[in-house]
Amino acid sequence: MKSQIIKEFMEMVKERNQHEPEFLQAVEEVAEAVIPYITTKDIYHGKNILLRMVEPERMCLC
Repeated sequence: MKSQIIKEFMEMVKERNQHEPEFLQAVEEVAEAVIPYITTKDIYHGKNILLRMVEPERMCLC
């Protein structure tokens, strides 16, 4: 089940970041380490922690 969650998460990240293989590799390594932990803790349910981690900061170059 956890491997399916990781797979689905990575598919979503790959859609958004197809042109960044190094970034995708780093995200996958973190996801494999973090997802098994956060899926066992109710406190993290619905917080979208990994989605927040893979979203780049928005910068204003004004």
